Amino acid sequence: MASFASDNTAPVHPLVLAALAAVNHGTAPAYGHDPVTKRLRETMAEVFKAPDVSVFPVFNGSACNGLALARMIRPYESILCHRQAHINNDECGLPEFFTGGKIVAIDGIGAKLTVTALGDTVERALQHAPHTSRPRAISLTQSTELGTVYSLEELAALTAFARAHRLYVHMDGARIANAVASLGCAPHEVMAGVDILSFGGTKNGAMLAEAAVIFNPALAEDFAYVHKRGGQLPSKARFVSAQLQALVEDGLWLELARHANAMAALLADGLKGNDGVTVLYPVEANELFVTLSRPVAQTLFDRGHQFYPWPAEGPDAYRLVTSFATTEAEVKNFLADIQARPS
Repeated sequence: MASFASDNTAPVHPLVLAALAAVNHGTAPAYGHDPVTKRLRETMAEVFKAPDVSVFPVFNGSACNGLALARMIRPYESILCHRQAHINNDECGLPEFFTGGKIVAIDGIGAKLTVTALGDTVERALQHAPHTSRPRAISLTQSTELGTVYSLEELAALTAFARAHRLYVHMDGARIANAVASLGCAPHEVMAGVDILSFGGTKNGAMLAEAAVIFNPALAEDFAYVHKRGGQLPSKARFVSAQLQALVEDGLWLELARHANAMAALLADGLKGNDGVTVLYPVEANELFVTLSRPVAQTLFDRGHQFYPWPAEGPDAYRLVTSFATTEAEVKNFLADIQARPS
């Protein structure tokens, strides 16, 4: 039996648990004034080659997105994102609640925004001012909700557009490790032109640990108030920071992401050529979107495999997600059950 339901179903990585145990002694200053959180900021500065970076640990990705966007826009302004973005479909209105502003959803192939689509949207909004919310921020999901990855060239074009139109750039990095691993580049290259990154740890081996990583010093100012007012300032911040530090200090985050990506690629290769199976999008990170004939899907469910239907991509569409904990044996077992299904 294999679980491809979500990378959220994976356990906490042993090195992350060990890091928690290591800081679980004695006392430490509260609310982020501890040495572990200080060291995390220093490590993030090294990893992203950003000496002025600010880091604010939080408990979950939705709140991290909401806080970042709340610092960027005013209630009469808008956030431009892809129609399939998490902030648009999966956060129960949290970004609007935190910001008071409006999300404007835009279409694009492979869950990616394009400069052309953004330009059309911004132009229409400004022509209708002040009756339409003023665009103020772009939110990019990296890797995307369909498992695709923005190339460095695509990111450069989008961030250049943002600068030309005085828009902030937020990056929803719930799976940022998978994107960096897929691109095979240095982490700082993916962040060029990004103002705030929602750095994801929970899907990549942590337990309730994310961080708002702020590259724009102007947005770091007063963020402590947004952090606190949003209910995301941990009193015992060392226990959140220790998890993220364990992931980033020696490159563990990218090692785990590379494994998850490799399992997704192995799964995709094995699915191709099977009757009743179609891979819908390029598999560039750790998510696959496929169509399965009903007999194939039912056989897999009957044999205990776990994955979700994904009706947004069609009546017979499903999502499969690998994680750092996915094993090659699980992938091969899943593929064997497809090939051994009754005719």
